[in-house]
Amino acid sequence: MDENAKREWSINDFEIGKPLGRGKFGRVYVAREIKSKHVIALKVIFKEQLEKYEIHHHLRREMEIQISLNHPNILRLYGWFDDAERVFLILEYAHNGELYKELRKRGHFSEKQAATGRLKIADFGWSVQSKSKRQTMCGTLDYLAPEMVEHKSHDHAVDNWTLGILCYEIRNVDLNFPPAPLISKNAKNLITRLLVKDSSKRLSLQKIMEHPWIKENANHMGVCH
Repeated sequence: MDENAKREWSINDFEIGKPLGRGKFGRVYVAREIKSKHVIALKVIFKEQLEKYEIHHHLRREMEIQISLNHPNILRLYGWFDDAERVFLILEYAHNGELYKELRKRGHFSEKQAATGRLKIADFGWSVQSKSKRQTMCGTLDYLAPEMVEHKSHDHAVDNWTLGILCYEIRNVDLNFPPAPLISKNAKNLITRLLVKDSSKRLSLQKIMEHPWIKENANHMGVCH
């Protein structure tokens, strides 16, 4: 879909298909843009819920950030529109579904899949564009870095902690520590160096990409062998 081809959208531009999921503030459906026949995911958010929980600014920030990003590992936001009761987000359709559901079905992913599988980040509800440290506590408790749980100021290093949790979870869905024998030596090393309480000592994103576990499981294009 060419998001620049049409700016004024309405619900009449789409054929609505099956529901893909539902959350606290709305629902997501597979849909097809009638003119282009392009399949998308249509996220429907109820204004009543936005007003009830006073999260208008969160949604606005989420849309502004996501629509400005164009990366193969980020779910595209093509545009949005609204009516009297709802806000609609026009999103790229992820044909393979949610990571968590696939993980529950498989139990774990292989080393190569976990290290370099093509994932897409889809939710930017609590994201910010800031170089300064913040005090906000937000996110799913199981994935929060220690400094956030302890209500200390924090920066982008909280994301690296979460990445460590995700790496472990993708390799072994049962989050029992320490890592099970199923996880290789290099994978353990990466996870251990991400799950460091002192945020200044966690691996940076650049160091993560240079880590042996990533390099041994990826080719020069950064994808699985």
